[in-house]
Amino acid sequence: MFYVYLIQSLANEEQRYVGTTSDLKKRIEEHNSGKSTHTNKFKPWRLVTYLAFDDQAKAEQFEKYLKQGSGHAFARKHLW
Repeated sequence: MFYVYLIQSLANEEQRYVGTTSDLKKRIEEHNSGKSTHTNKFKPWRLVTYLAFDDQAKAEQFEKYLKQGSGHAFARKHLW
């Protein structure tokens, strides 16, 4: 399975991040241990939402969508 996940900083709730992974538990641990350069300044993080896909390309397409204009609106309304 491939997961699109949304996390939010506990240190600064305005900081949010959307990503894709095949190992959700390990990836959240990496964010919280500072291994991700994009998120290490705002740790710790909490998992808000995740969606599972059986196809990696579909997961990556959905992640890309969530990071664009109409995807931002969709995520704000339905996922955060």
